[in-house]
Amino acid sequence: MTAMTPGSNIPLPTARVTVDVAAPVRLDVSGLLLTADGKVRSDDDFIFYNQPTGPGVTYRSGGGTAPDAITVDTTAVPPGIEKIVVTASPDAAGQTFQGIEPTATLRNADDNAVLATFTPPALGTETALVVVEIYLRNGAWKARAVGQGYANGLAGIATDFGVTVEEPAAAPPQPAAAPQAPPMPTNAPAAPPAPPAPAPGTGKINLDKGRVSLQKNQTVSLIKGGQPLLSQVKMGLGWEPAYRGKDIDLDASVIAYGPQRNHIDSCYFGKLQIVNGAIRHSGDNLTGEGGGDDEVITVDLGRLPMDVTGLVFTVNSFSGQKFTEVAKAYCRLLDATTGEELVRFDLTSAEPQTGVMMAKLIRQFSGEWEMTAMGDFVKSRTVRGMVKPAAQAL
Repeated sequence: MTAMTPGSNIPLPTARVTVDVAAPVRLDVSGLLLTADGKVRSDDDFIFYNQPTGPGVTYRSGGGTAPDAITVDTTAVPPGIEKIVVTASPDAAGQTFQGIEPTATLRNADDNAVLATFTPPALGTETALVVVEIYLRNGAWKARAVGQGYANGLAGIATDFGVTVEEPAAAPPQPAAAPQAPPMPTNAPAAPPAPPAPAPGTGKINLDKGRVSLQKNQTVSLIKGGQPLLSQVKMGLGWEPAYRGKDIDLDASVIAYGPQRNHIDSCYFGKLQIVNGAIRHSGDNLTGEGGGDDEVITVDLGRLPMDVTGLVFTVNSFSGQKFTEVAKAYCRLLDATTGEELVRFDLTSAEPQTGVMMAKLIRQFSGEWEMTAMGDFVKSRTVRGMVKPAAQAL
């Protein structure tokens, strides 16, 4: 059995799988069949308790005593459907996931054997969640842990994926406020339309076409020519003081985690090598002066121990200035052998905080690594204060 983390994936060893989602409260679980453009073909591709069957996908109610579940028969999924997302939302009207820790269990639908589990971290005001997805890649079906929350309920998810959402006739226009969980009519969830959250998994690319510029929350698979990039890579981080003559001491670090999001070690200016030298830090830059990367962290992906499954790259303002006082902060991934720049993420917007999680690398079940641009701010001047929020972000 595999304990999955956000973004990780596993190959499916069986054609028929079931995903159930359990929590301390009753959840409504549903499934959506999506084409290559991330949309349903029609409302018939939305499978939930009022429409429990669809092509290759069925819904099973737990009756309040067991978790609801979605079963996918990959042999019966129609051509053109490349992904089935499994969603969950609290059954009680208006209830959020605050204090609720849902766990998805992926099972072999034929013998009920557990294949993997996934517990999304750091949930709060979300009223609906894309939990996992079953997707087709290079002719083979896989499962990916997602954990993408929506603040506008199941209707927000449905709208995002192209399901028709009808506005109640008597409902006046509502300002942006805490949305209510929508009631379920016979064909589709009803709720006022709301701006959709970004669809999970969009923008997943590899390195075959050369250098990649990431936007926040985009992911790139470290694959070139169909093969995992298992040589040394360098993470360069750079910045410039926003105000002339004002030195700003930023510190780049990388935090290593195990499969249970357990903290293994941190590499920073006070500890320049970790995990037997597989991760190395270039040393402290106290001002941000000079061109190019201000601090560089070299990661030998091939030498990383197997118990290191996640890396989070962070930057802290040790001198205490906020990131609103920093210009041109960026991180970039380079091939350490050739010096070729592979991936760049420019932090174009900043918040008045002293710490930022720039990017994360996650080892997939297949052994390949995926990098996701983060840009999430934290109140912390040192890497020690980043350990917990970075674990929650994996």
